Amino acid sequence: MKELDLLKKDWNKKETKFPKLSYNDIYKLIHKKSSSIVKWIFIICIAELLFWTALNLVIPESYLDIYAKFHLKKFLLITQVLHYVILFVFIFLFYKNFKGICVNDTTNDLMKNIIKTRRTVNCYVYYNIILYAIISIVFNITMFSQPEILLEVMSPKDVDVDSNTFINVLLIVQIATFFIICGLLWLYYRIIYGILLKRLNKNYKELENLDF
Repeated sequence: MKELDLLKKDWNKKETKFPKLSYNDIYKLIHKKSSSIVKWIFIICIAELLFWTALNLVIPESYLDIYAKFHLKKFLLITQVLHYVILFVFIFLFYKNFKGICVNDTTNDLMKNIIKTRRTVNCYVYYNIILYAIISIVFNITMFSQPEILLEVMSPKDVDVDSNTFINVLLIVQIATFFIICGLLWLYYRIIYGILLKRLNKNYKELENLDF
C-alpha cells in the first residue's frame, strides 16, 4: 500500500506536477486491492480442499484397517463427510465475500465486507485447528484405553519390549506430535492467511481515513 500513501499525499498537496486524484480514484484503488485479496483467500481455500482430497485418495486401505480394530473407522468416515460439508460452506462464504466486495459501490459497504471477510477467515482457521484437536483427542483416548490392541498394532514385531514402557513412550510421542502439528497448523494459517488479513486490515484503515 506504499503507492496508495504516496497518492494520498499527492492528493493533498496544493501544488504538484502530477494530476490530482479524486476521492473516487483512491477508493477504486483500495477496492481493487481488497477484491484481489479476497479472491486469493477463496483460491487458497479451494486449493486446500483439493490437496486434502488428493491425500485421502492415496492413503492405502491397510492404513485405515488399523482404525477398524479400534472401531474408529465409522467415526472417521462421519467426521470426513461433515468436514467436507463444512469446507464447502466456507468456500461458499469466501465466494460470497468476494462477490460482495466486487459489487460494492460505497465506502461503508466495502468496510462491512472487509470485516465480514476477516471474521470468516478467523472462523475457518480456528475450525481447522479445533477439528484436528478433537479428532486427535478422541482417537488417542480410544486407542490408549485399549492397550492390548494398541500393543498388537503398534509394537515392533519379533522384538521383546516391556508393554508398560512401550505404552508410556508411545503416549509421550503422541502428545509431542499433537502439539507439534497444532503448532505447524497455526504457523501455516498465521503466515498464509495472516499476510492476506494484514493487507486487508490496512485497506480497512485506509478507508477509515478516506475522509479528507
